[in-house]
Amino acid sequence: MGKKSEDDYVENCPISNVQKIVRGKWTMVIVFFLSQGTLRFGELSRKIPQVTQANLTKELRTLEEYRIIHREIYKEVPPKVEYSLTELGIKFLPVLKSLEKWAIEYEKMLKQ
Repeated sequence: MGKKSEDDYVENCPISNVQKIVRGKWTMVIVFFLSQGTLRFGELSRKIPQVTQANLTKELRTLEEYRIIHREIYKEVPPKVEYSLTELGIKFLPVLKSLEKWAIEYEKMLKQ
């Protein structure tokens, strides 16, 4: 068989797969806030006032689809929904911490 094309490589590249998960503008910010504990939609929305409700909903759904967060729906009136990190989401936290460290170092370099 011939060589795999670059497209096949990129499509199956682990980094490309991660990029699909964290591509949203607010994804890592959402994961950061959920790393501090379970939050309801309104609480998340207040912590990130720059994001519209529609975009927050979209990003939460994407994170849920990729099993990074869990959405718990309580059968109450009015309905209560809480978001928390899954085990997979918790495993992403060291990566997020490394990115934060890199970002701080990068900002310092830019100021030199």
